[in-house]
Amino acid sequence: MDSGAGSKASLKLMIVDDSNIIRRRIERSQQIDRLEVVGAASNGRAAVEMFRRTGPDVVTMDLTMPEMDGIECVEELIAINPKVLILVVSALADKATAVEAIEKGANGFLCKPFTDRQLNDALEELLSEA
Repeated sequence: MDSGAGSKASLKLMIVDDSNIIRRRIERSQQIDRLEVVGAASNGRAAVEMFRRTGPDVVTMDLTMPEMDGIECVEELIAINPKVLILVVSALADKATAVEAIEKGANGFLCKPFTDRQLNDALEELLSEA
């Protein structure tokens, strides 16, 4: 896999979205070698439990989900690890909510629907700030 020669340490990615299709799409589409998917959750409550178990460095976060929405989940994850990088992935119809997520500590926003390139560009930009 990784020879370690001059490469950066691998980072753990958790995908949070109530749509199984979107979760699989993000997992398949992300092409950043140093990102390793450690889990996927379908709602905020499951995401917080998985976050505690797997300790991801990067999270893609949907906003509209059952049980616990993305805003509340962002707050919970930041409370557990203030250094986590969170990319909100949501429909732009909900722009005010996305702004609120950024105010609560999320690091970036990607609008649905997105292309593979847009996803990878957004993740690269997020990682460049780390």
